[in-house]
Formats: sequence, structure tokens, C-alpha cells
Amino acid sequence: MLSIINQNEILSMVFNAGAMVKFVLFLLLAFSILSWAIIFMKYRIIHRARKETNLFQEIFWKSKSLAVAYNESKNLHYCPVAEVFRVGYQELGRLYKMQQETEEVTKRESADIMSTSVVHFENIPRALRAAMNSQVTRLGYALTFLATTGNTAPFIGLFGTVWGIMNSFHNIGIRGGASLAVVAPGISEALIATAAGLAAAIPSVIAYNYFSNQVRVLESEMNNFSSDFLNIIERDLLKKSGFKK
Repeated sequence: MLSIINQNEILSMVFNAGAMVKFVLFLLLAFSILSWAIIFMKYRIIHRARKETNLFQEIFWKSKSLAVAYNESKNLHYCPVAEVFRVGYQELGRLYKMQQETEEVTKRESADIMSTSVVHFENIPRALRAAMNSQVTRLGYALTFLATTGNTAPFIGLFGTVWGIMNSFHNIGIRGGASLAVVAPGISEALIATAAGLAAAIPSVIAYNYFSNQVRVLESEMNNFSSDFLNIIERDLLKKSGFKK
């Protein structure tokens, strides 16, 4: 019963607040709704990314060839590490195809082909870095809105509070009375804006810190896998097994 009374009182204060305070509350409500939508969306994406990353790591190291790992990774749409691998594998396939097209040249020219292969091999690390940057950008998409909400919502709420208190004291001056019964309702209405700002900011800050940490973990796993993948293809650059799709 007490909670129902409190809820009714809060709603009454919101509806009786001034136009500016109502606008601030509406703005904070929009921030809060968008923030929660982003939180649920990012949780789903990052949770799937973590799950599929673990699955891909198991698939990759148990596969007998890169081709097998490549084919099995096609179903992992949320895994950033798998996407980095697919980009590197495709770039490796182009390099291998170039070597096949030139393997009938003379022995003297084969040395030039080897140097050309080394030059083109440098495209693989570049492709891996580009893929990692793309995945980090994808995983971090919309996190800046959470950071913005966490940083600005308390100040927006504070602005509404200050504005409401200004109106309260202005009304006190007009009425010529300064009793608690006159001051308290206006100030309590104004303080709702600060509470709303904190209610929007706190979940956003917590979610931003959590998701940012998860993105850093996934970025670290992409870097580690990229290094391992480069070591493998450097060692087996001229081998044909595992490179065919």
C-alpha cells in the first residue's frame, strides 16, 4: 500500500512539474530507453561473440587443415576471431593462386617469384589488421551513446532540478511566504529530475564499463590468433595442403 501511495505521489509531482522540468524528464526518459535497448542488444551480440569464439578456437586447433577450419567457420556469424581468420585465409588463397600461375617459369626466374611472394605475403598481415579494426568497430558500435548518457544524464537532471528550484523560489517571492509547506512541494518536484538523471546514468556507466572490457578481451584474442595464424602460414607458405577451398 505504501509503495502504491509513493508511486502515485511521484506521478503527481511529475505531472505538476513545470514545463522545463517535464521536458528534462522526457529527454532523460528517451536517453534511458535508448540506453536499455543498446544494453540488451550489446549483451546479446557480445555473449554470442564470446560463445562462438570459444567454439571456433576449438574447431581451428582440432582441424586437420585450414580448409576444414574455414568451411566450419562459415556458420559462426558473430565470432570476430572467425571473421579475422576468414579474411586471412582468403588473402592466403589469392597468394597461393598467384604462385600456382607462375610455377612453370625458369629456374632463374623462380628466385624473383619467391621475392614477389614475400612482398605479396605482407598483404596478409595488413588484411588481418584491417579485419581486426573492423571487428573492434563493430563490437564497439553504440557504446559511445552509453558513455554519453552516463556522462551527461546527471547534468541534464541537475539542470532540471536547478530550474525547478528557481521557479519554486520565484513563486515564494510572489506569494510572500517561505514556510516549509510552501517550499517543500516545489523542491521535491525539482529533485525528481536529478533522480531521473542518475537512474539513466548509473546503468549506462555500468554497462559501458562491462562491454568495453569484453571488447578489449575479444580484441586481445583476435591479436593472439592473428599472431598464431601468421606463424602457421609463414611455416607452411609453400605447402598446398589446407589451402584449397
